[in-house]
Amino acid sequence: MSAHESMEQADQAKEASSENRKIALLIAVIALCLALSETLGKGAQTEVISRNVEASNFWAFFQAKSIRRNVVQTAAEQAKLSLGTAGDEATRAALQKQIDEWQKTAARYRSEPQTGEGQEQLSERAKHAEEERDLAEAKYHHYELASAAFQIGIVLASATIITGIIALAWISGLLALAGIAFTALGLFMPHLLHLP
Repeated sequence: MSAHESMEQADQAKEASSENRKIALLIAVIALCLALSETLGKGAQTEVISRNVEASNFWAFFQAKSIRRNVVQTAAEQAKLSLGTAGDEATRAALQKQIDEWQKTAARYRSEPQTGEGQEQLSERAKHAEEERDLAEAKYHHYELASAAFQIGIVLASATIITGIIALAWISGLLALAGIAFTALGLFMPHLLHLP
């Protein structure tokens, strides 16, 4: 082998090494983006579960208030029927007082703004928790798509080192950009795209 051929091979090896370093850097950047999207995805997934439990708890409390309200209303209606057959005036007055108390209790079960535990308030709180859950779920789907794009990008960039096909690195870069776009959508506009 001549000195000229030897120099050419050294230059080619140096150029290949430089290209491999660029691909390795691309892989590292995509891996960093993958770690970020996975972390955001896990956080969103936890938020979905948490908000779902919160909404379920509010709806269960709402149902309990509804049952209590129905029981109190039924007792008041039953007492109203007994009011006409009550013997003396003192008994009727005591029965009317109890009916009034039951009706106040039923109204309080329906709406209790000071504590936020009336049916109306519980319903609003449950709906708010459901909205928060749906928002977190929309974010989660975007982060999952971003993670998939980053993972495929890493595989293609790695294949570039083995095969030397530079087009794979370009596709990898495009997938990384798509992953970044999905991550940004998840962060800032999760309802822009409807994802299942």
